[in-house]
Amino acid sequence: MHVQDSHWSPTSAVAAGGMTMSAAGNGRDVSRTTPLRVDAQRNLEHVLRAAREVFGELGYGAPMEDVARRARVGVGTVYRRFPSKDVLVRRIAEEETSRLTDQARAALGQEDEPWSALSRFLRTSVASGAGRLLPPQVLRVSVEDGAGGPRVPQQRTQPGATELRLVPDQPVAVAAVPAAAGEDDAGTSALLEVVGQLVDRARAAGELRADVSVSDVLLVIATAAPSLPDAAQQAAASARLLDILLEGLRSRPA
Repeated sequence: MHVQDSHWSPTSAVAAGGMTMSAAGNGRDVSRTTPLRVDAQRNLEHVLRAAREVFGELGYGAPMEDVARRARVGVGTVYRRFPSKDVLVRRIAEEETSRLTDQARAALGQEDEPWSALSRFLRTSVASGAGRLLPPQVLRVSVEDGAGGPRVPQQRTQPGATELRLVPDQPVAVAAVPAAAGEDDAGTSALLEVVGQLVDRARAAGELRADVSVSDVLLVIATAAPSLPDAAQQAAASARLLDILLEGLRSRPA
């Protein structure tokens, strides 16, 4: 399901930004291909920063007007760079997926102990507020009994065990990031693959519960990143909740 903004139309986008109908119609993010003046680049940075803050606080259903107000620009300026809300949401989700993938790779490369690598990734991701901006398709989960194909790397769970898997067609109680071919799929696959390596290593070392999957780890990131009005309270709540969730992930002697 696409996130829609009731105030946008192709005509208004053309009027605001002077872009062609073909550029707006195909949903292409022209900010990635068009050289920008200094003031335009500054406005783009303000819009992206504001979008991360607003979507992080209110979810991807927040209106574009809220993004414009936070960026202190007119809504026409937002649409000049992003001809539809779908394009802006996808841009933020792509950047967040890429950042999480980099954090997971850093944990893999810099921590020798499997549990230390996994917990470092989780703590870094939660501290950065990543859970509030995770693409909803990554969190699209369903309990399955082995039927159907998972969208996660091979998990090596116990035979016959019920496993929480990422599946492509189950709805979730969040606004959906619009589907996009190619780059979006590649970014999501890269994230799932590298997190899968963290999970596999920790499980092989006997430090992670055998029934924990990649989707569980991503759900921990989403769950442990509450949005609270006070920054200090938010950080303290996130750290406390993550400590509890990490204890729940660890294996216990039989």
